[in-house]
Parts: sequence; structure tokens; C-alpha cells
Amino acid sequence: MPRYRKSSWRGFDPEAQRPAAQTAAVVAAGAAVRCRILGLDPGSVRTGYGLVECDGSAQRFIEAGCIRPPAGSQAQRLHYIHRTLAALVDTHCPDEVAIERVFVARNPDSALKLGQARGVAMVAAVSQGAELHEYAPRSVKLAVVGSGSAEKLQVAHMVKAMLGITQVLGLDATDALALALCHAQSRRMAVLIGAVGGA
Repeated sequence: MPRYRKSSWRGFDPEAQRPAAQTAAVVAAGAAVRCRILGLDPGSVRTGYGLVECDGSAQRFIEAGCIRPPAGSQAQRLHYIHRTLAALVDTHCPDEVAIERVFVARNPDSALKLGQARGVAMVAAVSQGAELHEYAPRSVKLAVVGSGSAEKLQVAHMVKAMLGITQVLGLDATDALALALCHAQSRRMAVLIGAVGGA
């Protein structure tokens, strides 16, 4: 077993072990992660949205809320969701969009309505050319809370703590912000791994 001059782990300096080119690549990658992410939790009755500005490992809360279409036919509700989201995208110009991956519902009618709402939300979200990314609910909970079986209230608590939010937000809005944070984490890791691998 090799012996080291400094017996304590406190003497270990990871930066000293890393090649200079690799360190520069990691720093550059951190800057490249800067972007604005829109998280979407779609539904025909309520569609949650959350906007986060990412700069390296830091995330800044911009806006979040819930779109509630007025009473009317399904077509009218879908049109309202599309129009409202399109206006939001025009105002904030997100670079990338994170949306919840569709799941199989027990009720076929509910699944159909959810799919329709999800479709119009996706079209509106990418109307300015943003990239779309999908995440399973379990992956989002794991990224934000550390447990894939976390409850909605746990997700909401962690989202508000991570973004320093003091205002009251509905669960649809915090779910959408959780999607944005999950994508920010995934994107940052992909960029850093690519930088280290290419250095």
C-alpha cells in the first residue's frame, strides 16, 4: 500500500492533481451552462409553469404560476392554454424547456385530455425555438429531494429552499419549478462530463 508524505486527508488538494487544461475546461463549461429554463407541468384544468435563470451552479427564480382556463369546451380550454403560454414565452424567451413525461393513466378519458393539454403546451413552449426535454416524475423528485417517492409537499419545500422563495406558490407551480431545476442539474452535469472527457 503506498505511503504519502502527508498522512492526513486534509492535506489532499484535488486542484493540484488535475491537469491545467482540464481545470480550464471545467471552468469554461461552468460558464457555458448559463441559460433560462421554463418548466411545465401540463394539465387541461391547471398547467403549472416555472422560470429559472441558470448561471453555472447557481439558479435564480424568475417567475412561476398556474394557468387555469375558464369554463368552456375542451377546444376553448386548450386554446387558452396555448395563447397564455405563447405570451409567456414571448415575454421571457426561455432557451430550453423541461416538461413532465407522459404517464399511463387508469382513466382513458383523463389520459386523452392530459395528452391534448401536453401537446398544446409543447407547441407553445417551443414557438421561439427553445429545445424541449422530458423527465419522468420519479427522476424530478430524485433530483430535487433525493428520493423518487417524495410527496408533492416535500418537493415544494425543497424547491422554495433551493431558490430562496418566500412567496406562496401552488403545487402546480412548484412542480414546474422542480422540472426546471431537474433539467438545470442534468444539463450542468452533461456539460461538465463533456468538458472533462474532451480535455
